[in-house]
Amino acid sequence: MLVTVAPGSRSAGPAKLADVAARAGVSVGTASKALNGGGRMRPETRQRVLDAVDALGFRPNQHAQSLHTGRSWTVGLMTTDGIGRFSTPVLLGAEDALGAGKISVLLCDTRGDAIREQHHLRNLMDRRVDGIIVTGRRTDPRPPLDGIEAVPIVYALSPSTDPTDTSVVSDDRGGAVLAVEHLLAAGRTRIAHITGPEHHAAARDRARHAVEHLERASLGLSTGRVHHGEWSEAWGRRAADAVLRTAPDTDAFFCGNDQIARGVADALRERGVNVPGDIAVVGYDNWDTMALASRPPLTTIDMDLTEIGRIAALRLLEAIDADPAPGVHTVPCRLIVRESS
Repeated sequence: MLVTVAPGSRSAGPAKLADVAARAGVSVGTASKALNGGGRMRPETRQRVLDAVDALGFRPNQHAQSLHTGRSWTVGLMTTDGIGRFSTPVLLGAEDALGAGKISVLLCDTRGDAIREQHHLRNLMDRRVDGIIVTGRRTDPRPPLDGIEAVPIVYALSPSTDPTDTSVVSDDRGGAVLAVEHLLAAGRTRIAHITGPEHHAAARDRARHAVEHLERASLGLSTGRVHHGEWSEAWGRRAADAVLRTAPDTDAFFCGNDQIARGVADALRERGVNVPGDIAVVGYDNWDTMALASRPPLTTIDMDLTEIGRIAALRLLEAIDADPAPGVHTVPCRLIVRESS
């Protein structure tokens, strides 16, 4: 049943949920679900409720909501990324999705330490969070959280090793294919690949998919192998020199991250090589600090970390509503074309 109120009939004082429902043209129950981030409804219905909240200045009584629903309206976000390079965009995406339901996010930095992780986990349990998003600075699978009560958990960027958990990850295969296909479309056929440590999943996966895509085009890497090293500009400079000594006819570099790509671009410039006229360079991550400061600015692959955070939060809300979606969910990458290619 829809609640209707004649124009101007709202009583003086703070707006009530019934006022919000009336303005949005929905039932009180639907308005409550829209604000709680629960239930399934059309996006335009949820947006009408949120617009009514803003127009009326409605402020939910969080304590009353908690007593009524048994929920705290808080979600924990645990990260191993103390620098925030990867976790900050994930957090922003999660907040975008959770904010519509007036859910607060508690950020915990474990710094990759198992003892600190357990400490934060106990604190989150004491605060009775409704769920937890776990993220990090690497794409390597990680063990599930240990000794946790029945609280929904979603793993973002760094998937859980348990296939029954819910994980949201970047599509590294799609990203590598976008990079290689972009270079092939530009007429590059002698492509070198420089990347990070071989024990990192991101380095292994991107390299494997790049090689496979080249093989489908009846091509191979210009030096015949992948060059593994550090995730650094210094490694990019050293590796570029090594590649050009081995295969001087190399006409493109696909790099495992933007730091390496910037180092490659520096080395080429010092050699008097025109980028992209003689050799094209493509990075990975779309880290503005590196990609835009490079000379020339880098073409790169954007993992869309904000979208990973948003999707992880939506999967968490579904799990909180007893509708989990176990398994690994991939988020497509985007090719960002700039002057280096």
